[in-house]
Amino acid sequence: MGRTVEKLFRAPYGVPNALQVVKEGLWITDQITDRVALVEITEPSEYGVTKLISDIPSESSNTSGMALGGGSMWLAANGPGTLWRPERPTDAQSGQGEIFEVDPATGVTRNRYPVPGGGGVHGMEYDPFEEGYVWITTLKDQTLSKVEIDGWSVELVHDLPYVRAHGVVRVEDGIWVVHTADRVIVKLDVESGAELDRLTVPESDPQPHGLSIFGDDLIYCDAASGWIAKINL
Repeated sequence: MGRTVEKLFRAPYGVPNALQVVKEGLWITDQITDRVALVEITEPSEYGVTKLISDIPSESSNTSGMALGGGSMWLAANGPGTLWRPERPTDAQSGQGEIFEVDPATGVTRNRYPVPGGGGVHGMEYDPFEEGYVWITTLKDQTLSKVEIDGWSVELVHDLPYVRAHGVVRVEDGIWVVHTADRVIVKLDVESGAELDRLTVPESDPQPHGLSIFGDDLIYCDAASGWIAKINL
């Protein structure tokens, strides 16, 4: 039985807006605290959560996307965090998203990069097939940009079919992009941006925000409900 949504467990913090599967478990970033938690991917406890392995602070703000790759953790700061918490001096500026490159062991910031074209950002992915590249969604221009980290140069830009693009997952034969408000996850051709496939998440299931690959399936988080869910492909 394919293409069904399965609730797995709730995030350890209340507003999970980005996530990334790694061999140790699942990293989940909280949009309010901007902390990043590594949890086990197991059956939930009686409280609906799984074991917290570790968590780290970050200087990111209003964090809405994340990735792991190149020895770093990458956090997409969608502007300042003042909608959710007191202002911090490290917050991104209003209307200007940033990509934070951080130490995955400590959360210490290594570099800060501007979002291509300016404006906000809800999602990103470190390309597992092309070392040294990241994919970033841009809210202002409604695009998906492929960026070479060395020099921070935009190599490729695809127009997106819907607004509010969120989580991004690069797979061997394409790239999945979440469109949260429309509850649609579209698979695009990497080179042309043409649509190859699409998934629609029913209203009865958690809303898709962040996205990651989970074996042969997809895993996502819902910032509104706190659920982590799996799409069985």
